[in-house]
Amino acid sequence: MAEYSVFSLIRNALGGHKDWIRAWRDPEPKKHYDVIVIGGGGHGLATAYYLARNHGITNVAVLEKGWIGGGNVGRNTTIVRSNYMLDGNAHFYEHSLKLWEGLSRDLNYNVMFSQRGVLNLGHSDGQMDAYARRGNTMRLNGVDAELLDRKDVQRLYPHLDFSAAARFPIYGGLLQARGGTARHDAVAWGFARGADRLGVDIIQNCEVTGFERDGNRVTGIQTTRGTIGCGRVGMAVAGNTSRVAAMAGLRLPIESHVLQAFVSEPLKPLVDGVITYGAGHFYISQSDKGGLVLGGDLDFYNSYAQRGNLPTVEHVMACGLAMMPYLGRVRILRGWGGLMDMSMDGSPIISKTPIDNLYLNAGWCYGGFKATPGSGYVFAHTIANDTPHDFNKAMTLDRFATGHLIDEGGKGPTPKLH
Repeated sequence: MAEYSVFSLIRNALGGHKDWIRAWRDPEPKKHYDVIVIGGGGHGLATAYYLARNHGITNVAVLEKGWIGGGNVGRNTTIVRSNYMLDGNAHFYEHSLKLWEGLSRDLNYNVMFSQRGVLNLGHSDGQMDAYARRGNTMRLNGVDAELLDRKDVQRLYPHLDFSAAARFPIYGGLLQARGGTARHDAVAWGFARGADRLGVDIIQNCEVTGFERDGNRVTGIQTTRGTIGCGRVGMAVAGNTSRVAAMAGLRLPIESHVLQAFVSEPLKPLVDGVITYGAGHFYISQSDKGGLVLGGDLDFYNSYAQRGNLPTVEHVMACGLAMMPYLGRVRILRGWGGLMDMSMDGSPIISKTPIDNLYLNAGWCYGGFKATPGSGYVFAHTIANDTPHDFNKAMTLDRFATGHLIDEGGKGPTPKLH
């Protein structure tokens, strides 16, 4: 595939964007694929890429009901971290972070991964004790962690509220310096281009409408572009998991909720890392364009809509003002909502299902974006070998029946203040 020169970029930019070279093909669906991946978000594209690259399975189709980048991969706050404590999560997310560190080189595409650090603020002795325990566990698992006191935090972020009138005084925090952010669009485009170059068909505007079965196996996927035969099927459709799974006769232990996020007007460099508030579910970073990117809790009602409600807006802004009072002078430009498929223990499901050749990638709660490369890596292994990778062997669907839960909330380390 030809690449652009500086002059061709300028010519296209000034010429109405009419002659861009396609980053990936737009093929018609074949009658049959060895593997069909339902969902063209980050996880689905990464799965297809690693199926081709790691396992030599190139007769693969990614079915996307809309366009690449139009779902959750383009509706998130781009945070990447691996600051988990339980073994069932820690090793998986650390593997994913290591993949992030070499991802631009691997894809030959700049995903704009920036290791600017992720800081979780602490506001009580009990919270700092919990952070110390988490940090020690992370270090024992080979994950970087640094416990900061109040002066350390103030040196990093002097604009936080360190006054005597602060509603929740800052005692310190837990820092993962290797965490940071990445550009969500670039991640989708990089994996799409990488998969395409390895022979994967990316089929856009192709909504799944049903499954064809022969006994306990899926033999074909019914879509708005016809029925497509398959050998194996991987499902990675985020907040639409319940609906798509129901077409195959599966009832899953997840709920879909809206998670809102917001971006401010551009500002000069102010927040050079990612900060999470320990007294409420609030997090903030600053984009390369200068906008402050911020978010908080779920809207807490079941929904399949990509829109939120005003009480959550008020909650997020109140937390932001308590942590950074100067935010009161900043204009919010826009907000958006993404669909979260919330599992019952806050941890993902990357697993075989009761249907022989159907595999599930779901239940990502607040943190699906940071797991994108790791999720695709282990999901591809699970599909190709019909057995989980060591990094996702605890993330089984049947753990909710057996009681082997990974009870670590997906929103990150925000222990209670008591």
